[in-house]
Amino acid sequence: MHKPTLALIATTLALLAGCASYKPVPPAFHAALNEPYHLDSGDIVRVTVFEQNGLTSTYPVDKAGYVAFPLVGSVPARGRTTKQLEGELADRLRDGYLKDPDITVQVEQYRPFFIMGEVTTGGQYTYVPGMTVQKAVAIAGGFTPRGEQGSIDITRQVGGRVLTGRVLSSDPILPGDTLYIRERWF
Repeated sequence: MHKPTLALIATTLALLAGCASYKPVPPAFHAALNEPYHLDSGDIVRVTVFEQNGLTSTYPVDKAGYVAFPLVGSVPARGRTTKQLEGELADRLRDGYLKDPDITVQVEQYRPFFIMGEVTTGGQYTYVPGMTVQKAVAIAGGFTPRGEQGSIDITRQVGGRVLTGRVLSSDPILPGDTLYIRERWF
């Protein structure tokens, strides 16, 4: 065989080996889609305290993962569901401020998602419930001519761990996800 042919074969095998080394994500990556939503930095919650208009308002979850709430101070929100935050706020208000607080917490605005790689305008975008990879790419101006449209890499935080998985464009995304659109080879 000629040296150029050997080089071509070696390059092809190296590329195929790179494709084969990609490991599937753990089940927790997709299971996170069916779990209750967990708050994190960048979320904005609407707290309604029945018959307490002065306390009813929207509150951001700060960089440290806390909600600064009147009377009780900073309340941990990161990793908690809205029901868990309701319980924590009620307990704190019950401790010397209100006899029997009736509280609801709803997500008013979800933290953003991020998209980069082979899209027209990568960056940070507002998450909307029910969003898929395909919708996220559309918000970012669509694929570039070199963009790999068959599968996309998503990096997501699940249970305190950062996981990356390769998904189809029809798969749903979550707030805080980072989408990476790879360059196609052919």
